[in-house]
Amino acid sequence: MKLASLAVRDPRVRHYNPPHQVPLVAASSFVFDSIEQGMDIFDGKEEGHIYGRFGNPTIDAAAEKIAALEGYGMEGDTYGLFCSSGMAAISTVLLALCQPGHVILTQGDLYGGTSSLLDQLEGRGVKRVVANLRDTEEVEDLLSESADLCVIYVETPSNPTLRCTDLQYLADLAHHYGALLVVDNTFATPIVQQPLTLGADVVVHSTTKYLNGHGSGVAGAIVCRDERMMRDLLTPTYRLFGGSGNPWDAWLVLNGLKTLALRMERHAENALRVANYLEEHAKVAAVNYPGLPDHPDAALIERQMHTHGGMLSFELDGGLETAKQFMNRLTFCTLTPTLGDVDTLVLHPATMSHRGIPPEKRLAYGITDGLVRLSVGIEAVEDILGDLERAIG
Repeated sequence: MKLASLAVRDPRVRHYNPPHQVPLVAASSFVFDSIEQGMDIFDGKEEGHIYGRFGNPTIDAAAEKIAALEGYGMEGDTYGLFCSSGMAAISTVLLALCQPGHVILTQGDLYGGTSSLLDQLEGRGVKRVVANLRDTEEVEDLLSESADLCVIYVETPSNPTLRCTDLQYLADLAHHYGALLVVDNTFATPIVQQPLTLGADVVVHSTTKYLNGHGSGVAGAIVCRDERMMRDLLTPTYRLFGGSGNPWDAWLVLNGLKTLALRMERHAENALRVANYLEEHAKVAAVNYPGLPDHPDAALIERQMHTHGGMLSFELDGGLETAKQFMNRLTFCTLTPTLGDVDTLVLHPATMSHRGIPPEKRLAYGITDGLVRLSVGIEAVEDILGDLERAIG
């Protein structure tokens, strides 16, 4: 081999003793020992990797770990895909499961990006029906009236009003009428709530949030409990529509997951302290937090969630101008359009995450101009409370 060729070619690396941590495998394609081996891997007769968009050791490890967490305690296997973003995960699932003429039943208080995606799908022939998914009679009526209703899509707790929906009941009802239940579990994480154990068919995540936990990358995940669905529907759509994640973000998520249980415990502890403080504040009209005893879904939360998470929202008296003044007075908490990091993050839904939603729709689902969303971090809670006290005034 000439020197120039030697400079180009990589040595073949074999791990006879596996590394203690999952390695970051930065490769776009994988080498076959023979054409026969390549054929067997393409045909699924032998395990192996082909091309980065189809899978990668680091990406697969992240997908498998998230699937294991979501399926913990269940009988049978769970199957995961690691995606380029939370929206890639949601898009992949809905594109795989819904065809023109199908109907998606969902709620009004959704993440703004999901609402915009459903607008796009309606333009492509997939109808959306919005209902109060906590009204079991309304949901059953809609399911019984539409043979084309293929998916119930739910966020619980919802973004940003923190209302909770009975997943076991929805799953039973969906399956009775031949539909599937898809759950966005980003707010809760599998530490707080495991929708698959309650009968859900598919779970989606923005791993950008709590699963990563440090605001260092954008990614998403899909988990399901049906091998055929994963093989025949989700995986082909994931590969062909380009929803696959990258090894760097997968590696970051794998590192974040190591402290997820500890972080969620502290997030919830701090959030309850903050919620109790806000409930007593004279300038706060309402507080939405699943851990408060007067939450309207308290009985459901008690049986469906292991703890209460780190997300809350609260209504400031005075509307938009008061909310803007509050945001601009913050010095410790961070004003940013995300959630789930270790530090406390503040968002104004009406002007940020839900800015593209018509005001009348926002107001109908409790997303008012005075509503503030708080992702409570793991800092010393006294620092969080002190900043809120100064900013509210």
